[in-house]
Amino acid sequence: MANPVLGILALLRAAYVLAREGVVTSLPADGLTAGPLLAYRLAGLMARKSADEAERSIKLSRALNRLGPSYVKLGQFLATRPDIVGVKIAGELASLQDSVPPFPRAEAIAEIEVSLGRRIDDLFLEFGDVVGAASIAQVHRARVRDREGREHDVAVKVIRPGVRLRFLRELEAFSFIARFLERFVKSSRRLRPVAVVETLAQSTRIEMDLRLEAAASSEMAENVANDPKFRVPTIDWERTGRDVLTMEWIDGIKMNDVAAVTAAGHDLPALGVNVVQSFLRHSMRDGFFHADMHPGNLFVAPDGTIVAVDLGIVGRLSADSRRFLAEILYGFIRRDYKRVAEVHFEAGYVPRHQDVLSFAQALRAIGEPIHGQPAETISMGHLLTLLFEVTELFEMRTRPELILLQKTMVVVEGVARSFDPKFNMWVAAEPVVSEYILSELGPAAKLRDARDGLEALMRIAKRLPQFADGIEILAHQLPELIENGIRINDDTLVELAQDTKVGIISGHIAQWVTALALVGIAVGLLT
Repeated sequence: MANPVLGILALLRAAYVLAREGVVTSLPADGLTAGPLLAYRLAGLMARKSADEAERSIKLSRALNRLGPSYVKLGQFLATRPDIVGVKIAGELASLQDSVPPFPRAEAIAEIEVSLGRRIDDLFLEFGDVVGAASIAQVHRARVRDREGREHDVAVKVIRPGVRLRFLRELEAFSFIARFLERFVKSSRRLRPVAVVETLAQSTRIEMDLRLEAAASSEMAENVANDPKFRVPTIDWERTGRDVLTMEWIDGIKMNDVAAVTAAGHDLPALGVNVVQSFLRHSMRDGFFHADMHPGNLFVAPDGTIVAVDLGIVGRLSADSRRFLAEILYGFIRRDYKRVAEVHFEAGYVPRHQDVLSFAQALRAIGEPIHGQPAETISMGHLLTLLFEVTELFEMRTRPELILLQKTMVVVEGVARSFDPKFNMWVAAEPVVSEYILSELGPAAKLRDARDGLEALMRIAKRLPQFADGIEILAHQLPELIENGIRINDDTLVELAQDTKVGIISGHIAQWVTALALVGIAVGLLT
């Protein structure tokens, strides 16, 4: 439970810093009642004069960095939730970057030795100075000798000392502020501040265990092993622990340095297509994507391969969500708005009481203006933003995984356009989406579903003797139950356990019908 005194002090400090940096007065004052309007005007008097000259995104960045690393992390988290803070503010927060000084090399060495239980000289031939610092961790360049005796450079990411305790205290303050808002500020309840803080706390706990980031990188490496011109660094598991992550050193150019990439002679339009197609491939084929693909986390290797680092934030999509996404994109590419509407209803994203044709009409209002624009102005990220706005009118519930996907898509689309201002998102996406549609919804997919149905049928057939035993037990017990009611004793509990098997078996009856129907479809496709 958070200390209320500390919570109140944290709330007052946050309000003061936001007012001082001009964030409060950069927000609209329309519709404010007398009390809030007075506070708004007082905030204007408190703002520094230089704050008036800056853009709101700069004011936000400056204020959150001044408040501390956990506030920066909160801002970055809210950038992934435009459903909470609005599309405009989310876009401004998306550019928020950590701005913290590095901690001393000696402290990094101490963290490594404690985490891995070995002396630094036993782990690395050389351990250099910091090359990049953020609120949670910083990165050093080092040199190792592998088991074959070869020497090579590695990047060593080290958790900032004391950061967990600091985040814990500040998250407790966030929790108090969130509960205060939900209790006393009714307009804040739709934003679900308590749920936001709880989600942030869980996300931060995951990000602070570098073993989980290493596991995410390892999983993606397996997924993209055969992908063209895209990879992630190799993990050095021997030198990785909760507070330390060691990976292959990447000799490349960061994709936020377009001039350097150009000077190196790389094919800029091809890089733009590659980054977008890679993201879509990971999302739809694997259901697992890098959710922080800003250009600072992407390198161009000398051979033109894109190398993605920093997988502290990843997204996952269920099979249903992947089909949902692919059919939506494919439907918009084909301008089949009725099919796009039907997909929403089939997936259960839009309530059944809504009208499919009315929903299709709303989707047409989104799609047609986009198709009327020049190719270089068509934005898939903008399309998904409009889509979520329209679906809200039809009572579609927020899908956090799709919001995270949409946010990342906007980022990678921006990367592609920075390399090619005439980048055509639809032309780049069509091969990946079509391939997924064919593999998951085409004849081969139907045959695969038929095979799965037959396997379920065989499993059910093997359990038929248990089904018969359950019916026999029920037949013996039913007269006694009717006459004397239910009596619970040891024997009855054993028999009830057997009866449970009957429920399990009967629950598969629908699979019988499905399997037979799929067999019929498969036969029809083959004839």
